[in-house]
Amino acid sequence: MRRSGQSGSDELALAETTGLIADPEPAGLAGTEAGAFEAGQGSPGEARRRARIFEGRGWVLTSLAADALMLVLAVLAALLGAHAAHVHAPAPGLAWAFPPLVIALLAIRGLYRPKLSMQYLDEAGHVVGACSVAAMVIIAVVALTEGVTGQAELIARVWAFGLVYVAGSRYVLARSQRRARTERTVAQRTIILGAGRIGAQVERRLEDCPELGLQPVGFVDSHPPSSDQVPGRRLPVLGGPDELEEIVVRTHAQHVVIAFLSSRGSDAALVPIVRRCDELGLEVSLVPRLFESINVRVGLEHIGGMPLFRLRSVRPKGWQFAVKHALDRIVAAVFVLLLTPLLLLATLAVKLSSRGPVFFRQRRVGRDEHAFDLLKFRSMRVSEERTRGNVSVLLPEDTAPGGVEGIDRRTAVGRLMRSLSIDELPQLFNVLRGEMSIVGPRPERPEFVELFERRVNRYEDRHRVKSGITGWAQVHGLRGKTSLSDRIEWDNYYIENWSLWLDLKILLMTLTAVFRPAE
Repeated sequence: MRRSGQSGSDELALAETTGLIADPEPAGLAGTEAGAFEAGQGSPGEARRRARIFEGRGWVLTSLAADALMLVLAVLAALLGAHAAHVHAPAPGLAWAFPPLVIALLAIRGLYRPKLSMQYLDEAGHVVGACSVAAMVIIAVVALTEGVTGQAELIARVWAFGLVYVAGSRYVLARSQRRARTERTVAQRTIILGAGRIGAQVERRLEDCPELGLQPVGFVDSHPPSSDQVPGRRLPVLGGPDELEEIVVRTHAQHVVIAFLSSRGSDAALVPIVRRCDELGLEVSLVPRLFESINVRVGLEHIGGMPLFRLRSVRPKGWQFAVKHALDRIVAAVFVLLLTPLLLLATLAVKLSSRGPVFFRQRRVGRDEHAFDLLKFRSMRVSEERTRGNVSVLLPEDTAPGGVEGIDRRTAVGRLMRSLSIDELPQLFNVLRGEMSIVGPRPERPEFVELFERRVNRYEDRHRVKSGITGWAQVHGLRGKTSLSDRIEWDNYYIENWSLWLDLKILLMTLTAVFRPAE
């Protein structure tokens, strides 16, 4: 049945973009199974089983069963190897209290709730915390009753085995789920309520991040702006909110993301739409107002029956960042000492590879728009020409600078250093001088800063903190000539949600990202 008011071209665009055909199969199975079967990933039955394992309640049961199995194996490994390790516990049966305690603590920490995004490092932190608390509870109970001699050693073994087994199991499960979602084997078809700028941004994010498990299929909006007004919008507008039931049946949608509707109606009009989505069995996600100012520190309270969000903003000039900058210098000094042989080797290699200085100095803009000289190992031959073109012509719209600009003058040594990011190591001295941080937004040249402040919304916000050697945007692949608006969005996310734990996560992620050559 055709929706009234929808053109044939919109239906054709929908079919070409998503491959959706209205058929009598249940929602959520038709496209998933057909796509997997056509791609040679197995039969429709196999696709159905994968969908059940990796999504929704099936994922909760899978992760719960995997954790329970790993914890039981951890206790068995500790008990079986206790004699060989010369551990003699008076009551080894107490070790079996460890698995239910850990599972209960993981449940309290929310690790058995379905999530769109799985951050393995965050989950590993929860696993360490749950295993540690469970072990301490058992040891405390034993200490209050009969002493900890021998028993503490056994529980320590159980703790070590449990931590490694559960963390390893969750890593395998997370990788498997991510792969299934990336291949769109278990993707949930998603409609976006609101076809304006924010809705188009949601569409792009879901397309760029298939690991979230949401596949956008179209927009719902009564008065959508034209494509000229929202140039980034690619999917068709399927209809208005009053046609929601028909759209869900036709597209087999399972999830709806509520962005900002283009109509001028009150937000109260969204309440019946949300209720209707619940009646249709749709999972509902919401992009809140003031989403740019909402961070992980937001607090939820209630005034009567009304929810109230308390916004807690980051203070880049507060004591927390003073601690960060002190740690930056300590970490930079340690890295310089540890990497001294590599720094000396790189210095010698650059000197022998071509004539010119060892270090390349370039003016960059840092915190509060103060300029400084950024240091790198020179990776190119010295050029006699000092021409600088119009930067607005050199870079296309929404493209960040990086990589090779103009004639490729890289030396063989320079290519190797760039591929391994060794050329960035002299910036440790910028950190020691207080001009940069270990982690933060990457600094840019003054001429580009002037251009980007005109082009990109909130670009100047990234100058609230010191620039960094590595950053949240870089570890997510935004290096070289990539989307500038995406990079600014990640940089401002880092600033709004900064913590020492986030810095540590970025450093750990850099260890793998550093081996991906920049474009």
